Formats: sequence, C-alpha cells, structure tokens
Amino acid sequence: MFKILILSHNFFPDVGGIETNSEILANAFHNSGAEVRIMTWSKSPEKNNFPFTVIRDPGLGTIVQQHRWADVVFENNPCLRMSWPNIFIRKPLVIALNTWVNRLTGNKGFRDKLKNLWFGRARSVIAVSNAIRNREWHNAVVIENPYNDSLFKNNAAISKSVPFVFLGRLVSDKGADQAIRAVSILAEEGLIDRNRLQLTIIGNGAETANLIQLREELDLCGAVHFTGVLKGKELMECLNRHRFILVPSMWEEPYGNVVLEGMACGCIPIASDGGGMPEAVGKAGFVFKRNDLAAMTGLMRELLNEPRKIETALENSHNHLEAHSVELVSQKYYSIIKAAALG
Repeated sequence: MFKILILSHNFFPDVGGIETNSEILANAFHNSGAEVRIMTWSKSPEKNNFPFTVIRDPGLGTIVQQHRWADVVFENNPCLRMSWPNIFIRKPLVIALNTWVNRLTGNKGFRDKLKNLWFGRARSVIAVSNAIRNREWHNAVVIENPYNDSLFKNNAAISKSVPFVFLGRLVSDKGADQAIRAVSILAEEGLIDRNRLQLTIIGNGAETANLIQLREELDLCGAVHFTGVLKGKELMECLNRHRFILVPSMWEEPYGNVVLEGMACGCIPIASDGGGMPEAVGKAGFVFKRNDLAAMTGLMRELLNEPRKIETALENSHNHLEAHSVELVSQKYYSIIKAAALG
C-alpha cells in the first residue's frame, strides 16, 4: 500500500486553514487507497476517530521512525522541525506553501532563507495561490484550496434575514473592527437600521473585548451580534442566514478559505484585495482596496442598492465552487504526490 506521511505543524483540534486542509487531504488520500499518517505538534485531550493515524507531539525517535516508514513525505506548509530527517533518509518530498515565507515586515530571516533552500530539495512545490507562487517560489504548481463541500452548502429553506457576516479570528489584522465601522456609517446614512441585526461576528480572539466596546461606542448593540466560535452544522446554518460575507483583512491573505465557505452557503463575498484573496473570490464576489474603509463601505452601499450585481455573482459561484471541490483539488494533490514517489 502506498504510504504517505503528512507533516502538519498544527492539526485538529486547532482551527485554521492549514489544519482544515490537512484533514481534507488526509481523508481524500485515505479514500484513494493510500495508507496515511499525519504527524503534528498539536495535542488533543480526546481520542480522535480518524480513518488515518495521527501522531501528536512526536519525540526525536518517532520523527525518524515515521520518515523511514513513508514512501513519500508531504509537508503541508514547511515543517523543518519535523522534516529534517529527510536530509539523511532522503524520501521523496512534496511541499505545499499555504502562506508567505517571510517576516511581517516582508524581509526574510535566517529560518525563511533556510526554508527556501529546503524547497530546492522537494520534487514538487505546490502554492495555494498565484500570489504565493509569484512571491515565494516561481517553479511551484498552483492548486487553490478546497473547501469542505460535504458541510458547507446553500440551504434554500433558511431565510437570508441578516445582511452581513464576518467569520474569522478576532485579531487586529483580520479587520473585524472595519466591518463594525462600515455598519455604523451605513446606519448613519439611514441605509440600514441600527436597532435591527445587521452584522454577525463569528469567532474569538485577542480583540474580542475591544470589538464589543467599539460596538457600544458606536451605538450598535442592536445591530452587531457576537456568536463566539461556531463549528460544523451550527456554523453552516448561521452562514446561510446572511447575504454577504465580509472579509476585510488588513494584511495580505495568502488565500481565503473563509470566502469559499461563505460562498458555498449562499453568501456573496466582499473582501479586501491583498495577496491571494482576489483568486479566492474570482468572479463570484467583490473586492475593495485593502485598508480602505471608505472603499469597503462604498462597495457595501452599492451592493445593497443594486440587486443585479448580486444576481451575477450568485450565477458565477456555481462554477467557482466546483473548481474548489474536495474531489477535484485532492486528486490534483494526490497525482503530484504519487508522481513524486514514483520518481
């Protein structure tokens, strides 16, 4: 049986794009007939019922042993602390770039330069967006991310009773405060009612208390609701109650999985234009200039007033989502990984 060792720095129960992709791909490789093991630093207080083996917080001996076991090693984002045995064991290596390989300043530190040297050892490098390929590794193959199409679906039985939703970590670079400020501006203009729910914020993080305070300062307690973290069916149903998903990231997102999840639930994305976000949105949503509150608010205002643009985006979403299905994307990955193993 074809043996794939997946290295994923973080994994379930941690939440994030890389964690989700690792689980999606591991399940798909298993269903394709491969024997799959995931090695991760993430610990879990509970026993997980995955159809593949999860090796958590491995020691030195375990790391070496798992490399010896594998026919091919797949790093879902560079994991040098777990991948170093390949210097000596030399198993076929495939690396996926899910994010930027540099400091927040844009400069490359020692570890970043080391990662670039490491890419040269791989038989294939995959980038999740053209933006990443163009900046980090020009020889990478671009495969845009999948979304969990067995969970995120448009349920026509659920009324779209709320205009806007934000889904993500509540940290400063995700821009949830900009979503709140935009709602305040539209309420001041009389375009929306500040006493009725207009914006749902899904997630948690270091900025939660500050965002709640901002809601109070702007007199939006009736218009903005915080749900905390939602998962599974509860998250899908919540997204289905909204018309637009706001993704006002302040930094350049490498990609935008949340865009696909919202789109699959019938939400039209309104997203900032940094990094790989425009690729995630495609022609099924709208982008505005990053860090520009006026541009974001103007786009929200325009879409509330022009239903024809909404209809066009919804028409385009079907083909866009099909191109990001689990089956299609995972098969692209599987073909590259198997080709690497065969030499």
